Amino acid sequence: MTSYTLAKKVIAPVKPERGVFPLDHQGECKELMLKYMLCLSRNESKPSKCQSESKEYFQCRMDRNLMKKHEWEDLGYFKEQQKKITD
Repeated sequence: MTSYTLAKKVIAPVKPERGVFPLDHQGECKELMLKYMLCLSRNESKPSKCQSESKEYFQCRMDRNLMKKHEWEDLGYFKEQQKKITD
């Protein structure tokens, strides 16, 4: 009789690519996510109108290690854009 042994494959965890986030299983940022989604629905799904809400949501995720910390400019938030939106 021949015996075959199957090599066990070890799958090492891979760091998520930028823009891919772990799920918020504990719902730590759920309230801010809902606030952002409500803003989108009120503003014809235009993210530019909801930058403050999305920024709060990202800040929550970064504070709780649900995403890597980034500079705001790296995430597309620029001071000039913020001024235009609030004016």
